[in-house]
Amino acid sequence: MKLGVVGLPNVGKSTLFNALTRAGAEAANYPFCTIEPNVGVVAVPDERLEKLAALYSSKKVTPAVVEFVDIAGLVKGASRGEGLGNKFLSHIREVDAIVHVVRCFEDENVTHVEDSVDPVRDIATINLELILADIEAVEKRQDRIRNAARGGSDKTAAAEFAFLEKLMHHLEQELPAGSLTVSDEEKAMLDDLFLLSAKPVIYCANIAERDMGTPEDALPLVSAVKTYAKAHGAEVVVVCAKTEAELAELSDEDKAAFLEEFGLKESGLAKLIRASYSLLGLISYLTAGEKETRAWTIVKGTKAPQAAGKIHTDFERGFIRAEVVEWQTLLECGGLAGAREKGKVRSEGKDYVMKDGDVVLFRFNV
Repeated sequence: MKLGVVGLPNVGKSTLFNALTRAGAEAANYPFCTIEPNVGVVAVPDERLEKLAALYSSKKVTPAVVEFVDIAGLVKGASRGEGLGNKFLSHIREVDAIVHVVRCFEDENVTHVEDSVDPVRDIATINLELILADIEAVEKRQDRIRNAARGGSDKTAAAEFAFLEKLMHHLEQELPAGSLTVSDEEKAMLDDLFLLSAKPVIYCANIAERDMGTPEDALPLVSAVKTYAKAHGAEVVVVCAKTEAELAELSDEDKAAFLEEFGLKESGLAKLIRASYSLLGLISYLTAGEKETRAWTIVKGTKAPQAAGKIHTDFERGFIRAEVVEWQTLLECGGLAGAREKGKVRSEGKDYVMKDGDVVLFRFNV
């Protein structure tokens, strides 16, 4: 699963990406310093793993991961090729969801392409470019099926063309494809188009260092982003990218001391990574033992046999049952044997829908 980190130039995208991955993407005070997308795989913070690993004295701990792609700054006119727009728009098309970084800090030493700081305007600028690119994509699709749809003899083409007209009317009102109300049949057609404005979004409000520890509601620029996001059914995560990049270089002890100084329970990055994981509709089930404690990524709603298939296809093919215990219960019982003695281990069959935090032992026979 990939998340694209997007935003206007000089809003802190590459600085945030550096903090996320420690990959050292070039961060400079000029547009387009990120010409090719940088890619980094990031572990999802999960306190459950460390606690279970300590219980079992596990030799190895393997967390769930999310892949982030740092995409160069877009500008007004990107859909018409302004800046390096078309190339970057194609990179966005390849990701599953978008982390949209917006500038919520004033700094006369960091230029802004619009010469003023207005995060809601910046959001609208990028969203419009994505919508304009989608209009072009829908027009091309209409042209391809127009003849087949004409006359109604090809019912599939006719139904799709009717949907494309409905979608085009929506986009021409400068509304993102993701906000269009669709039936199950129309959703399948929408998904096949891979439209940019249909992708789920998290807005990442990048604040100044001096605003660290300040209540979010006391920051006018952040409040404006939150109001916008709420109206569009999106989530906001507040970070200071510059500080997060510095934190990424500290030891765990120094990092904890820094967060405590500002009255923070966790870093902004930890919140962003978890929110991104959730945005993709992902959860983790866990396996634990002396060899390895591991988080396995599945889509919410996955049933036990398919979850078992994540470990090995034989597990799914020969699935018999899943022995399941909630992770905290397992800790309280001192392990699987203790959980069994107290009747806390459940035997689940093929129709069991996995829950986040399930610790599982699969029984199978091939």
